[in-house]
Amino acid sequence: MGIAIGSDAQYFATTAGMTKDKVNVKELQEKLKNKPASDEELMEVCKSFESYMLEQVFKEMDKTIPKEEDKNPYLEQFGDMLYQEYAKNATLNEGIGIAKVLYEAMKRNA
Repeated sequence: MGIAIGSDAQYFATTAGMTKDKVNVKELQEKLKNKPASDEELMEVCKSFESYMLEQVFKEMDKTIPKEEDKNPYLEQFGDMLYQEYAKNATLNEGIGIAKVLYEAMKRNA
């Protein structure tokens, strides 16, 4: 039994799909358009949202660290990619649980 994914889930999926290694946003929107999603697809969207949210948390946390005058050029250039990888690794398996809670709420409200 699949559920139809509403506009909120489409927003989460398209927002989380901004990273290059994710599905193209237009392809994802076409897949989700009025089609019931399988449990695996729904969980993947929830994990993508959790990963995106954690990435934003890491970036905001970085802003609170006092910066030295000597900035590391590699972190200046690739810092965003580093936080994307941290977030992706943090959501593997159970992650911190946001994806699971969101998944269960979407299944319950379907």
